[in-house]
Amino acid sequence: MDSAAIDRFEASRGRLASLAYRLLGSAADAEDAVQDTFIRWQAADREQVQVPEAWLTKVVTNICLDRLRSARARHERAAGAWLPEPLLEGDPMLGPADTFEQRESVSLAVLSLLERLSPVERAVYVLREAFSYSHSEIAGILDITESASQQHVHRARIRVAAERHRGGEADPASARRVVEEFLAAAASGRTERLVALLTDDVTVVSDGAGLAKHLLRRKTRERVASFVRAGFKPTPAKRRLAGGSPAFHIARVNGATAVLAVVDGRVMGAVAVEVSDGKVASLCGIAAADRLARLNEQWRQHEPGAPVAHAW
Repeated sequence: MDSAAIDRFEASRGRLASLAYRLLGSAADAEDAVQDTFIRWQAADREQVQVPEAWLTKVVTNICLDRLRSARARHERAAGAWLPEPLLEGDPMLGPADTFEQRESVSLAVLSLLERLSPVERAVYVLREAFSYSHSEIAGILDITESASQQHVHRARIRVAAERHRGGEADPASARRVVEEFLAAAASGRTERLVALLTDDVTVVSDGAGLAKHLLRRKTRERVASFVRAGFKPTPAKRRLAGGSPAFHIARVNGATAVLAVVDGRVMGAVAVEVSDGKVASLCGIAAADRLARLNEQWRQHEPGAPVAHAW
């Protein structure tokens, strides 16, 4: 392959990776999909490719759809233990973040909701909301009609909106203040204050420190507060599992303010906190090592500053 063809692909690599991540919810799988796209680009009759960007977008999208439809993917995602892979702010795979729709499309909450859509609905939603493709362009990418594209995105928007029902975006500074207060209440055992910081319809989902066979879910302020308090309660077993006493840092993960538990420079767990109207609306806790691999790569290149708390 000549250098011009390689350069042309590399110019699109970041956008392709960001698209694949939104479609698959996994950075590792997204990287594999982009590499498969590169292999097909190598083998293609490139003189017949009139618009390389459109060709590459079509190929990577359909590779991702094949992965979503595969028996292995259906089994893994239907087993009840799947959560998106969190990414640290600044990771290029997060992609475009100029509009509210683009930022929301990469949030852990929406990536989780997209699991409930069909693969084609998910692809149409991502292409339209995150990358602003026209219905004509989406029809060409997915080999469907324009009216089908419009119907798919309409259904997807309704399903996502029905589950989201949140207020507008919380600005990062305000969200950080709420999370700092929440963390202080959780670590101190002040359960009443913890309950007061939660919305009436708060939810939490967790992979159980990476050990649970199925996701752990809680609803109602009292149950969520009890679950969170138990998670922050220090025990020798937790210290052994983590390999030491963690320092808690606040960072931005997938557009949300998050609490990171760090031991000896390694992120052992991440809790993304969604803030709405000055309160905690949802929490998503991820500690499975394979889901934190890329976040740890980014963390090692990051200047974290002083931790906001210590525990255990």
